Amino acid sequence: MMNNFLRYIFIFNPAADKGRASRKTEWLKVQISGRTDSALFTTTYAGHAEDIARSEKREGTCMIACGGDGTLHEVVNAVAGEGVTIGIVPIGSANDFIKTLHPQNKLHTVVTNLFEAKSRNIDIGSVSYGAEHRFFINSLGIGFTGRIAKCIKRVSWLKGELGYVYALFSVLFVHKSLTMGIKITLEDSFLEFHEPVFAFSVLNGKIEGGKFRIAPYAELSDGLLDVCILKAVPKHEFFRYVYKYLCGIHITDPQVIYCKAKAVEVMLENPEVMHLDGEVYDGICGRIMISVVSQGLQVL
Repeated sequence: MMNNFLRYIFIFNPAADKGRASRKTEWLKVQISGRTDSALFTTTYAGHAEDIARSEKREGTCMIACGGDGTLHEVVNAVAGEGVTIGIVPIGSANDFIKTLHPQNKLHTVVTNLFEAKSRNIDIGSVSYGAEHRFFINSLGIGFTGRIAKCIKRVSWLKGELGYVYALFSVLFVHKSLTMGIKITLEDSFLEFHEPVFAFSVLNGKIEGGKFRIAPYAELSDGLLDVCILKAVPKHEFFRYVYKYLCGIHITDPQVIYCKAKAVEVMLENPEVMHLDGEVYDGICGRIMISVVSQGLQVL
């Protein structure tokens, strides 16, 4: 158990980056050695980071997620709204969120910098589906990108962005556009439609899948989420969209709906795959309510 003098709780996931994060074990221990205000906890199973954060959280503490976006996702869901500050040591595969929070971040300086870092409040996404509720800090995807995230979990021999590209083309080969009922609450109006959709994403950060700039205009503290929807297109045309997504120039394409939203409501008639920060939630069906929690999280 944490004593009352610990301020920094490092939650280390050695399974991050397809297990390669385990090589950082000794390095991480050295970074915090001799500090009486810090403790290191190591995860041993899926969901353990969330369990640790939930059991060790105290108001005023800093929970440092040492892993990838999945580790960060677990920690956020354990402490959002609890007066706890989040820090990040990015040693996962893609580390998408940190690229928006701190684009110039370097691994070998981040740990010592955290002890002197100031904090800021950022938005987070909130998702309700059925009786379940989760938060996401970087991105949500239903259908195409959800299936990509599911495929990535099965690909153990490819690292980071290569794994994402492999999964993208594997899913693309069998993918069909998904009919969705979508209602978007804009700042001063509504947008509603029911039609086939090739790809559906809602982002708080700018980047997904390592280098894909899905939401180039996303801001972490604007009180809005960025919605990016690619309408139904033939598979052979999607290849040109891959380039556009990499460059962030897809948002002016007539087949793309890109907007800033306060909330999004999605209706799915059949079970689908959803990802939140790359974590897979399978068999999602019915009404999905997505909204922004403005200034909902404090980060270093």
